Amino acid sequence: MNDIQPAPSLVKYSNPILISNSQKKQIKQQPPSNTEDILNAILLPREFNHQKNQLQMQCVSPAPSTKQDVLELQDKLDKWLQQRQARETGLCPIREELYSQCFDELIRQITINCAERGMLLVTVRNEVRMVIQTYQTLYASSIAFGMRKFLSEEEKKAEYRLRIKQLDQECSELQRQVESLEQKLLDTKQQDEIKRQQTKEAHADIVSQLKADIKAKVNGDLEKILTGQKKLPDKKQ
Repeated sequence: MNDIQPAPSLVKYSNPILISNSQKKQIKQQPPSNTEDILNAILLPREFNHQKNQLQMQCVSPAPSTKQDVLELQDKLDKWLQQRQARETGLCPIREELYSQCFDELIRQITINCAERGMLLVTVRNEVRMVIQTYQTLYASSIAFGMRKFLSEEEKKAEYRLRIKQLDQECSELQRQVESLEQKLLDTKQQDEIKRQQTKEAHADIVSQLKADIKAKVNGDLEKILTGQKKLPDKKQ
């Protein structure tokens, strides 16, 4: 079975040691008594399997750090940020991971010199992680809410598009009816005008005929009267 090596970290660790499950349980039950125990309590040892499925544990190093170690830590942080292509701004899990490891290494260095300061920094670290986790949860909830809102708006858009299409069809139908009614109105006006003209002409013909009849009758009556007057003198003679 191949060795399973732990992932590289900015935190300085001691050499790994073999440990059994019983030893592991015993170590966890022991209260921290010295600086090394405090380090193992605030920066938990990492475990991994070795050959033949042997469990190994690697604790953080209790060795004090020098100024050169601090400078090397800074150089290593900058180098790893560049190698792993961490983003300089915005959310970046790579940058968050490396900064977290760097802060843990600072906690290790300070705890070795002053355990109380180290514990205080652990409290700060835990509170910062809680705040970040809260913001991450809020961000995830906002994304989920935004997605639900987006899908809801998309459904409404589809309904609105369908409604607009229906209204366009209704408007087209109403426009067609309006044009049909306007054409009928125009045809009716033309027919009424034709009928009115025909009625006017018929009325004029009737009036003309009546005038002619009256004139003929008057002329006939006048002729009869004149004829009767001529006959009266002849009878007197």
